[in-house]
Amino acid sequence: MEILERFFALRERQTTVGRELAGGLTTFLTMSYIIFVQPIILSAAGMDKGAVMVATCLASALGSLLMGLLANYPIALAPAMGHNVFFAFTLCVALKIPWQTALALNFLSAALFVVLSFWGLREKVITAVPESLHYAIAAGIGMLIALLGLEWAGIVVDTPDVLVGLGNLKSAPALVSLAGLAVTSVFLVRNVPGAFLIGMAVTSALALLAGVTQFHGVVSAPPSLSPTLFKLDFAALFHMPLDQLFSVVFVFFFLHLFDTVGTLIGVGQRGGFMRGNELPRARQGLLADALATVAGTLLGTSTVTAYIESTTGVTAGARTGLANVFTALLFLLALVFYPVAEMIGGGYTPPGSQTALHPILAPVLVLVGVYMITVIRKIEWDDFSEAVPAFLTIMVMVFSMSITEGIAFGFISYALLKLAAGRFREVHALVYVFAALFILRYAFLKA
Repeated sequence: MEILERFFALRERQTTVGRELAGGLTTFLTMSYIIFVQPIILSAAGMDKGAVMVATCLASALGSLLMGLLANYPIALAPAMGHNVFFAFTLCVALKIPWQTALALNFLSAALFVVLSFWGLREKVITAVPESLHYAIAAGIGMLIALLGLEWAGIVVDTPDVLVGLGNLKSAPALVSLAGLAVTSVFLVRNVPGAFLIGMAVTSALALLAGVTQFHGVVSAPPSLSPTLFKLDFAALFHMPLDQLFSVVFVFFFLHLFDTVGTLIGVGQRGGFMRGNELPRARQGLLADALATVAGTLLGTSTVTAYIESTTGVTAGARTGLANVFTALLFLLALVFYPVAEMIGGGYTPPGSQTALHPILAPVLVLVGVYMITVIRKIEWDDFSEAVPAFLTIMVMVFSMSITEGIAFGFISYALLKLAAGRFREVHALVYVFAALFILRYAFLKA
C-alpha cells in the first residue's frame, strides 16, 4: 500500500485507495457503453463485431493504464465517438475505402501524434487556449454530456418540427432514469460517499425490475481477435490520390487533437488539475493518448482518446492515475465478464424504435453536467471579446454535438474579436494559427 501512496501521491492529493477504486469503477461503468457501441458502428465498415469488441477493450485498457502511469491522471481512454462514425460511414461507406486501408490511414495520423508529443506541440495548444475558453469548453462539454444523458433516458427526444422535444415520461426507461436521478441526487445532497456508484447500483436494480435491462449471466469466453489483428493495408496507400491521403490523415489528426485537448481541459477543470492555463504533465498524457491510438489501429479499432466520461469518476472522488489502473483492469475483466457489462451499458431499444436508450447511465451523465456547468461563473461576461467566443463555444458544441466544432467557433471568434478590439497582443500566436486552420477547414473540407 505504501508503494501505491508514493507512486501516485495519494496523501498529497487527499485521496485514498478506496476513493480511487470507486472513481475508476464509476468511470468504467459510465463509459462501458463503448464496448457495445464500437462493434456496431465499425461493423458498418465490414469489420467483425466480436474482434472489434476485444480490440476496444484491449486498446482502452492500454490507453487508460498509460495515462495513469505516465501522467498520473484519472482520465480514462477508449475509442472516440464521432471518430468511429467518420471511420465507418465517411471513409468506408461513402468513400468506399476498405477498412484495412482506413486503419492504415488512422495509424499514420496516430504516428504523427506520437512524434509531435515528443516535441510538445499539443501541450502548447492547451497553454495557448485563453482562460475564458477553458471554462467555456468545460461548460460546453458538461451541457453536451447532460443532453446525451437526457436523450439516453428518453426524457428528451428528436422531433420532426424542432431539434428536440419532451419524450414520453411514462415510458419505463424514462421512469427508471428519473428515479435514478432522484435517488442519486439525494445521495449527493446528503454527501453520501460513492453517491454516483450507489445511485447506479440502485438504478440497475430498478432497470431489472422494469425490464429495460436483462441479466445475461456473469462470465463468458471472449471472441477471437484474429479477424482484425494487424490487418492494416499500407500497400493500398501507395495507390491512393495524394490529396485524398493527406486530407484523410489531416482530418483524423485535427479531430483527435481538439477532442483530446478539449477533454483534458474539461476533466482538468473539474478535477482541479489545471494550474492557470497549464495542465501539468500534459505531454505524458498526450503521449499516452497517441500510443493508445497506434496500438488500437494495430488491434483493429479506430482512434483512441481521452474520455469526458472520466468526469464521473473524478466527481466520485478519483484524483490520481490509480483510478485509471482500476479502470484498465475492468476493461480487461470486461472480456470475460461481458454479460455483466452488457447489462449495465448495453442499452435498451423500446419496441418500434431504432434508438437505443441507456437508462442506467443517463442519471450520472445529467448530474455530471450540473457539476461542469458551474465554471461559467469564472468567464468575464462583461467583456464581450471574452463573452461572445465563450458563448459560441458552449452553444455550438451542444447543438452540433461536437467538441471540435465548439472549439473551432471559439477560436475563430476569439481571434477576430481581439483583432477588432485592437487587443491582438493578448492572444497567443497559436490561437491565430488554429483559427486560420479552422477557417480553411470550413472553407474546403466542409464544402
